[in-house]
Amino acid sequence: KARVTFQEPESRIQFEHPWPRPIINGKNGSSAFYLTNAIELLDQPGEWFYDVPRGQVYYWPRAGENLATAQVVAPALETVVRVAGTLDQPVSYVQFKGLTFAYTTWLRPSEQGHVPLQAGMYLLDGYSLAKPGTPDKAGLENQAWVGRPPAGVMVQNAHHTRFERCQFRHMGATALDYQSGTHDDVIIGCTVRDVAVNGVQLGKFSDESVETHLPYNPKDEREICTNELLENNLVTDCGNEDWGAVGIAAGFVRGVTIRHNEVAQMPYTGISLGWGWTKTANAMRDNRVQANYIHHYAQHTYDVAGVYTLSAQPGTIISENRVDEIGRAPYVHDPDHWFYLYLDEGSSNITVQDNWCPAEKFLANANGPGNVWKNNGPLVSETIKQAAGLEVEYRDLRKATSQSK
Repeated sequence: KARVTFQEPESRIQFEHPWPRPIINGKNGSSAFYLTNAIELLDQPGEWFYDVPRGQVYYWPRAGENLATAQVVAPALETVVRVAGTLDQPVSYVQFKGLTFAYTTWLRPSEQGHVPLQAGMYLLDGYSLAKPGTPDKAGLENQAWVGRPPAGVMVQNAHHTRFERCQFRHMGATALDYQSGTHDDVIIGCTVRDVAVNGVQLGKFSDESVETHLPYNPKDEREICTNELLENNLVTDCGNEDWGAVGIAAGFVRGVTIRHNEVAQMPYTGISLGWGWTKTANAMRDNRVQANYIHHYAQHTYDVAGVYTLSAQPGTIISENRVDEIGRAPYVHDPDHWFYLYLDEGSSNITVQDNWCPAEKFLANANGPGNVWKNNGPLVSETIKQAAGLEVEYRDLRKATSQSK
């Protein structure tokens, strides 16, 4: 037997989650706990242990490895490229083509702890309300403030930038992040693999000083990420440190198009669109999630879907996607609480149609008005199913990713 205690304030924040409460009792619990970095757990080749007080790393070599000649990379930077202007003087017309961005770290979890919330955002503070309800949301049970992970490549206050045929690999937090103040940018033909948090992230979520259930309506609409295009990218093996992270995470965005991407091997959701858990009008509208192929998601956590939305976003359309191959993690709090398509709290005025999946397993939870569901499930045409994901001229990305290290 072992007794495990958690440091403060992480312990208080974690154990006040209203749902699912991370309680362990004599029979079962509602959360799984994953323990690492103890020398007692170093029991098979390829594993390592870091002795912090002594500053020593212990490593069990894999078959054929010679540490005298092995290449060992210890990343020191959290961001390797930063493209940043101001709202009045934005960066413009910058292109990156055929480049590889690799090997970043993220030091905050080791130094300050880490309590994840959702879609890569982490809790700075949070607590249950003694009496549910706020002026914006009558049934709200909690308050929360979140931080945003760093990114290997960060873009802010820029327009008409382009990443084409680039690779993002071995990132200690998010790979590529268009934070705010961007418009008319293109990410096309890129591969994202072996990433600790989100693969690609777009738009504002919640600033650290703003409670995370509040709508985002900036005084200066130039802050809103607008008219971005993510097309024909292969995003795989993300969230391999933060199991609540996703392949493509879009917050309060407007006019964003996410189409013909392949998103696979995710611990949680494939594509997450929206933030705030609110029906209140906000910056979001007119987004498109179209003809993506999402598979082998939910490898570790549930309350999940291939495509997941939050909050009011009029004019948004989710169509012609293929969602398949749900993960079967044995330790989730509710083994039936997974879905192919999921409109979560506040989702409003969204059209969901012509999406192929092997069964009609969907959820509309605490939605607002105006959502339309039409022709989703296994009877959607084979033509739509086969057309989803990478288009022919970009399917070489699969082979290149399997061969790269």
